[in-house]
Amino acid sequence: MKPLAIIIMDGFGISSKEEYNAVARAKKPNLERFWKSYPTTTLAASGLAVGLPRGQMGNSEVGHLNIGGGRIVYQDYTRISLAVENGSLAENPVLLEAMQKAKEAKLHLIGLLSDGGVHSHITHLYALLEMAAKMGLEQVYVHAILDGRDVPPRSALTYILELEEKISRIGTGRVATVSGRYYTMDRDRRWERVEKAYRCLTDGAGHTASSAIEAVEMGYTRGENDEFLQPTLVDGRGLVQDSDSIIFFNFRPDRAREITRAFVDREFQEFAIRPMRVHYTCMTQYDATLNVPIAFPAQNLEDTLGQVISRAGLSQLRIAETEKYAHVTYFFNGGRETPNPGEDRCLIPSPKVATYDLQPEMSAFLVRDEVLSRLERETYDLIVINFANPDMVGHTGIFDAAVAAVETVDACVGAVVDKILEKGGAALLTADHGNAEKMRDEKSSQPHTAHTTNPVPFSLIIDGGAACDGSKRIELREDGILADIAPTALKLLYIDQPPAMTGKSLIK
Repeated sequence: MKPLAIIIMDGFGISSKEEYNAVARAKKPNLERFWKSYPTTTLAASGLAVGLPRGQMGNSEVGHLNIGGGRIVYQDYTRISLAVENGSLAENPVLLEAMQKAKEAKLHLIGLLSDGGVHSHITHLYALLEMAAKMGLEQVYVHAILDGRDVPPRSALTYILELEEKISRIGTGRVATVSGRYYTMDRDRRWERVEKAYRCLTDGAGHTASSAIEAVEMGYTRGENDEFLQPTLVDGRGLVQDSDSIIFFNFRPDRAREITRAFVDREFQEFAIRPMRVHYTCMTQYDATLNVPIAFPAQNLEDTLGQVISRAGLSQLRIAETEKYAHVTYFFNGGRETPNPGEDRCLIPSPKVATYDLQPEMSAFLVRDEVLSRLERETYDLIVINFANPDMVGHTGIFDAAVAAVETVDACVGAVVDKILEKGGAALLTADHGNAEKMRDEKSSQPHTAHTTNPVPFSLIIDGGAACDGSKRIELREDGILADIAPTALKLLYIDQPPAMTGKSLIK
């Protein structure tokens, strides 16, 4: 059987609620054909099932780590939260050094001001402020990145008011700048956005406000939601200067890399930077090529699906557009940048649009065409494909665009799966987390732009639906999790599952 494809429909969850459910509303003739004709179940993709705290929504990084790892991967969010709870965060030597360096300078705490739990958590910021207060630091500045994506689009005032109350109680800290994540947390090399954030942090360029509250209110007056709030200076004393110490408290790497590189990469050439020496600390490893202190170093995952396939002498292809390329490569490989032997990679550029509701098809058709082309001219044993649309368009909160995104993916998946079956292969059709199936927040009556805790679909599409030995129709377990996908793939490929891979095949 060749090839076996793992097709990940990013942000495609399953919900029984049909109102504001773009997945339910979309016309999906191909997906419905597959669900009806082949063994299909749902998988848990959030909370404890993927190594996150109970009830925490899943995300793309976590989803791909679990799928590629074939085990529940204990997430950085959980590691750091436990360190806060048991007090060990205050004894972390890397964080202690960062604060010690700020004794004669300033300490800057940069990160996403949110309890969304996808890139950061506000409680981690509070723990750092308490740590700074105990060390007697007086010049402590918070550079608040607004979310509006993993939380409601205009929820920043709630977080800022809570932060200011905490600062007052703790006795140290001031908000120096406010910026939407659109600028500070770009991940697609849109350096003009990152430059605006950098200029505000270092030069005070951009809008000015007398308080963080005013900065947000001014942004709302301009028609900007939290995610897109233009960089705004609140306290000029808090600009980043030579010899200062910075702690970037986001734990997810992909959207922390670019702004970090602007501060620490001595060969940075994407835009003009101020020559300065700062002590820059990352909460987790954002990029293996950057020589910076890391408070919580990466956990090494051995015997991932990619490694097992490679050691078996088989070939594999990873393909996605820019927005999800790191997920099918770095994250799928357990946090390793270097490809496995026999692993080809293909990056399809994402479209250069301000927001993806303007082009809900994104680059899905280009991904489809490249896969179809490679199926004709190459012979791979395993192909990992990501279609980004339901997640990236779902994040915009625009319902009709999300419907179009799902319909695009249906068309692309249909063509790819049919070609794979024609070639005598099989497909595992699934998702990494939910998103597009919930496009409105019932409590706030605002567009829902975050991920969900809903389960995701899983279908085993193989000619005839026969079991591996051809003896009977395949039946799937109903209590599966994302970590069970890799063991299922290995069973189909007749490869022994390594002990480190603790997931279980979904095939009964």
